[in-house]
Amino acid sequence: MLFDQFDPVILARAQFAFTVSFHFIFPAFSIGLASFLMMLEALWLKTGQGVYANLYRYWLKIFAVVFGMGVVSGVVMSYQFGTNWSVFSHKAGPIIGPLMAYEVLTAFFLEAGFLGVMLFGMNKVGKRLHFFATCMVALGTLISATWIISVNSWMQTPAGFAINEKGQFVPAGSWLPIIFNPSFPYRLVHTVIAAFLTTAFAVGAVGAWHLLKDRGNLGARKMFSMAMWMAALVSPIQIFAGDAHGLNTLEHQPIKVLAMEGDYQPSPAGAPLILFGLPNSAEARVDYEVAIPHLGSLILKHDPYAPLPGLTDYPRDQWPPVPIVFWSFRIMVGIGFAMLGIGLWSLLARYRRKLYDWSWLHRAAILMGPSGFVAVIAGWVTTEVGRQPYTVYGLLRTVDSVSPLAAPAVAASLLAFVVVYFVAFGAGIYYLLHLMAKPPGAGETAPPNVPQRAAGITPASSVAVETPARARG
Repeated sequence: MLFDQFDPVILARAQFAFTVSFHFIFPAFSIGLASFLMMLEALWLKTGQGVYANLYRYWLKIFAVVFGMGVVSGVVMSYQFGTNWSVFSHKAGPIIGPLMAYEVLTAFFLEAGFLGVMLFGMNKVGKRLHFFATCMVALGTLISATWIISVNSWMQTPAGFAINEKGQFVPAGSWLPIIFNPSFPYRLVHTVIAAFLTTAFAVGAVGAWHLLKDRGNLGARKMFSMAMWMAALVSPIQIFAGDAHGLNTLEHQPIKVLAMEGDYQPSPAGAPLILFGLPNSAEARVDYEVAIPHLGSLILKHDPYAPLPGLTDYPRDQWPPVPIVFWSFRIMVGIGFAMLGIGLWSLLARYRRKLYDWSWLHRAAILMGPSGFVAVIAGWVTTEVGRQPYTVYGLLRTVDSVSPLAAPAVAASLLAFVVVYFVAFGAGIYYLLHLMAKPPGAGETAPPNVPQRAAGITPASSVAVETPARARG
C-alpha cells in the first residue's frame, strides 16, 4: 500500500506532535488571558473607569473562543494514549493516569463551574460574585498548567517510582517526589511566564493595530500600555528563569543541553557558544559555525574555563535529532531577546511620552504579535525532541512505547487530523482575528453596583453608552 514503507513509530510521533502543537497555543493564550481579564475586572471595580469594563467585554469574547478551542483540541490527545501509545499507557499509566485525573478534578471542574458565570453573569450576579468567578477561572488555568507540567516533568526527570512485576512504573510511597520532581518547579515557572508573555504580545499587537488607525482610542491605548509593561518587566525575568531551567536540564539531561548547544566534541578548557551553524551528526561537528569562545561554559557553568562534555562522550543511540533541537532552541531564545528589545523600546517611548505616537514601535509590536506562540512551540519542540529517544527519560524508549499498529492505519488518522484541524481550527482562528480587528468600544460604562457618579459618569451619558455596550456583550 501507499504508506507501507513508512515507519509507524515516526507516523505516531508526527501525529502526536501535530495535535499537541495545535493544542498548546490555546492554553498558552488562555492562561495569560484569564489572568489579564482578572486584572481588568479588578481595575474596573477599583477605579470605576469604564475603559476597563469595555476591555473586559472585548477580551472576554476572545477568551471564550480560545478556551473552547483549547478544550476541543486537547480531547483527542488523551485518545492517542490508547490508540497509538498503548504500551506507554500500560507501563506509565499508574503514574500518569492519576496526575491527569487530578488535573480534571481540581482544574477543569473549577474552570467549567465558574466559566458560565464569568461569560454570562456580568449583569445577573453581584460584582463580587462575578469577580470571584473570573478569579476562579484564572486560578483554574494555572492549576491545570501545574498538573500537566508535573506529568510532563516526571517524564523528563522521573522520581519517586518503583517498577512492579508487570514492568509498570508505580509510586514508591509518597506522591510528593513524583509531583515535585527535580525539573518541575523550573519548567512550571518558565511555562507560565511564557504564557503571560504570549498573551502580552498578542494584546499589544491588537492595541498597536488600533493605535495606528486611531491614536485617540482609549481602549487601544490602555491595552497597549499594559502589554508593554508586561513585556518590559517580565521578559528579563523569563531570561533568568530560562537560564535556571537550562542549568537544571544540564544536571539531569546533559545530552539534551549538548544537542541544544551543538557541542559534539568535549571542551576540556571551556566550551564556546555556537551562535549559528549547520549541525552535522554524521561527522559529529557543526559546519560553518559562528561561535564565541568560552561563552558556552560561562553560561552553563558560570565559569568561562569550566570543562564540558560533548555528545561523543555518550552512545549515539542516546542522541536526540540534533539539528531539530539546535534550531528550535535558537528560535525560542531569539524571540525571547526580541521581546526584551520591544519591552526596552517601549520604556524609552514611555520615558519620552511617545508611547502612543511612535508608529514604528506600533508596527514592530504588530509584527511581534504571533511571536509568543512561535516561541512556546519552539520551546516545546526543544523539550520533547530533546528527550528522545525516550518517552520516560532514560527508562522507556519511544520505540518500545508505541502500539502495535500498521503504518497505513496511523497515516490515515494523521491525514484526517490534518484536514479536520486546518478546516475547523482555521475557521476558529479566522474568527478570532475578526474579533480582534474590531476596535474596542470608546464609551465608558460603570461596573455593576458601582454608583454612576463614583465612576465619573453622569446619568445621561450612562444611558447613551451603556445600552450599546450591553447589546454588544
